[in-house]
Amino acid sequence: MPENTYHTSVMLHECIDGLRIDPAGTYVDVTFGGGGHSKAILAKLGPEGRLFSFDQDPDAWEQAEKIEDERLTLITANFRYLEKYLRLHRVKQVDGILADFGVSSFQLDAPERGFSIRFDGPLDMRMGPSASMTAAELLNGYSATELQRILGMYGEVKNARTLAQAIIQARTRKPLETTQEFKEILNKLAPKHREFKYFAQVFQAIRIEVNQELAVIEEFLAQAPVVLKPEGRLVVMSFHSLEDRLVKNFIKAGNVEGKEDKDLFGVVHRPLESVIRKPITASEEELKINPRSRSAKLRIASKI
Repeated sequence: MPENTYHTSVMLHECIDGLRIDPAGTYVDVTFGGGGHSKAILAKLGPEGRLFSFDQDPDAWEQAEKIEDERLTLITANFRYLEKYLRLHRVKQVDGILADFGVSSFQLDAPERGFSIRFDGPLDMRMGPSASMTAAELLNGYSATELQRILGMYGEVKNARTLAQAIIQARTRKPLETTQEFKEILNKLAPKHREFKYFAQVFQAIRIEVNQELAVIEEFLAQAPVVLKPEGRLVVMSFHSLEDRLVKNFIKAGNVEGKEDKDLFGVVHRPLESVIRKPITASEEELKINPRSRSAKLRIASKI
């Protein structure tokens, strides 16, 4: 598996195989990141092939600048605007779309981004400059009820109400500004011997709300069948159950709620059809090389 100082791509070969690439086709990588998947797609494309890659993160843009390939077009925007930007580039339909919803290793390991539970840094957590608020603004501005809601819904934090109250009490003394200050609150409430998991759940919840990640995925999924050609492939990798449930439901029923629209004959009307029986997970070999691949689930669908 190719190594990248920015990010190690999870299930790289499985993703590329899932796209079933036509050398002359047009493809979209909606999460460029460190460029691992995009480079692998370009390697499979012929001279007539085209790749459009989305990323809202300026750090990822720097990685894209290192790729000198006329077949690649980088779109510096959130992939919730998939259809809009493809239309701007006069592309109506594509042969395949790849989405990797994971946070890049670079983002996790850069203290100044505020994603990491290992390093002290500003409470930022924005995936890109277009995010409307930082983690600090959220933690210092949300009500106890709002904090409890996102901690419980997005982090499945069991003591969400108690933690929400603790955040309110702490910020009345001094606004929260750094990840270390936030972790000091969490330390008092984390279950013994499960501190790391607790921190990860809480940070995930805040990050999802800051970046409106689930809403973005819902908007993206609704657009994917519109821009895919018949039999075009949608390949999606999720890293937690909230994301995976949206993808699973959309493939199954054509909506993120998973409500099947059946006609009088019991036929389900949906735009996509799964091409694998169950989601693909990382091999034992990959898990040894990249432990962050443990939670990844890969789903592959074809446009009907």
